Order: sequence, then structure tokens, then C-alpha cells
Amino acid sequence: MISPYRSNLLEGKRILITGGGTGLGRGVARHLVEHGAEVHLWGRREAVLAEAAAVASARRPGSAHVDVVDVRRFDQVDEAMGRIWDRHGPLTGVVNNAGANFIAQTKDLSPRAFEAVTSTIMDGSFHTSLAAGRRWIADGLRGGSILSTLTTWVWTGSAFVVPAAMAKAAVHAMTMSLAVEWARYGIRVNALAPGPIPTDYAWEMLNPTEKSSVGATQADQVPAGRPGTIEELANLTMFLLSDACDYLTGQTIAMDGGQMLAGPGTFAGLTRLTDADWAEVRERSLAATAASKAGRSV
Repeated sequence: MISPYRSNLLEGKRILITGGGTGLGRGVARHLVEHGAEVHLWGRREAVLAEAAAVASARRPGSAHVDVVDVRRFDQVDEAMGRIWDRHGPLTGVVNNAGANFIAQTKDLSPRAFEAVTSTIMDGSFHTSLAAGRRWIADGLRGGSILSTLTTWVWTGSAFVVPAAMAKAAVHAMTMSLAVEWARYGIRVNALAPGPIPTDYAWEMLNPTEKSSVGATQADQVPAGRPGTIEELANLTMFLLSDACDYLTGQTIAMDGGQMLAGPGTFAGLTRLTDADWAEVRERSLAATAASKAGRSV
């Protein structure tokens, strides 16, 4: 796909992407750099972050920086944000992309599993937004932009991914709330709700069974007839992080090929699975998690 934007669209922009070592964050980072931005990638695995930074900055060496940060901990977030301000200068944009999710029957969830998902998505998004927003406000800077990666479940809910659906709905509420509270400081707060876009690991976790016609990731459930692409997500992300839409704030924009309107695009189809199917789901999810931790899937 050819970019519709000039190559210097984001020149002078300094953008943080949480969860930037893998998946959508890693994919979008390259496009931001190729359009002039300096990017900062946060995550919990240094080797994965370094690899993502190398890919993102291949055409512009030195344009991607990394820091190992657990966004669930505000102390780490605030310290890392301070390092960016001190060493590189103020951010102009934040992309709350760090996430966690897996398919499970809610009756089988442990409190620890629930917290692992919700704290990464909800707490992490709030911590990062607050750490950046406080600095923009204190410094009297105008033009800061916060963009969160959500899903259409914020409007519909979704069975079998209840912790993620709840947490993303909370970030949707944060988006609308902070947009009003911080507009007078020139801070815009928006979110994207992409439909299925294949990425390593996340795709495995959301496709934990060989059965077809279940879940929310099948192309035949999308009116457009296909999944989305990183390039399409990057194009919308760049528009929202640019200076082209200063009047747009408080919005969560769906980009899902019409899936939500036709469906909605949730995992309701998994209600047809048997106990044996769910045992398979658990085994495949555990295997995908183990492979990711071993570095075989990033």
C-alpha cells in the first residue's frame, strides 16, 4: 500500500508507543519513523524491544529508542517518562498500545489472570496518559496527543475475553473524559478500534482452536471480506497524531471493514465449543505463551 502522506508528515514529532516491541505497536512504529517521527518503544522484554527498534529505524538510524517499562507500575512509567523529557525532549504523542488478552471461559478465570489483563490495559493506559499529560500541562505545552488502541468490544462487550473487554471499555471512558478535561491545555485524546489485523502471538492467542466459523478473527465475518492491515492502521494513526485534525478529540474510531455493524464482531461463536474443545484451547494458549516467553514468537 502506498502512503497517502508526504514523507515528512511527522517531522519534529516525538511519539511513545507502549507495547512497542510486538504486534500492532511494532508494525506501526516503522511507519511513524518513515514519515519523520522519532519513536520511543516501551515493553517488558529488552531483546524484543531492541529488535523492534532496529526494524523501525532501518531507514533512519537513531530514530527509535527503547526502555524496559512495566506500564502496570506507575513508578516505572513516571521515571521512564522523565528520562525521555530529560534526554530527548518532550513527547508530542502517546500511543497506549500495551495489551494482554487470551480466550477463556470466565468461570475458569483466576483473580490473578483477570488482573494480569486489566492492569496492563486499563492501569497501563492511565499511568502513561497521566505521566505525559502532567508534564505537558506543567510545561505549558500545547498540542499533545494521546491515542489508545481499543476494539469494538467497547460498544458491544465480548464473551470469553471479559477482562480485556472490561479494561478496554474503561480506556474508552477515559478517552471521552480526559478529552473534555484536558482540551483547554491543547491535549487531544482519541482511540482506535481496529478489527482483526493478523500479528504474531496475539493472533495465536485469539485463534486457539482449529474450528472454523467461531471467534472474531475470521475474514468471512467481515463484510469487507478480509482482515485489516498494519499499513491501514498506521495511516489512520499518523493522521490522528499529525497536526491535520486539531479539532478532533474524545473519539473512538472503528476501523473494522464493517464487522461490528454486521455482527457484532465478538467471540460469541465460541459458545458452541465443547469441554474437550476448551481443553484444547487451554493447551494451545499455554503453548503460545511459553513460545513467546522463550523468544520464539514476538
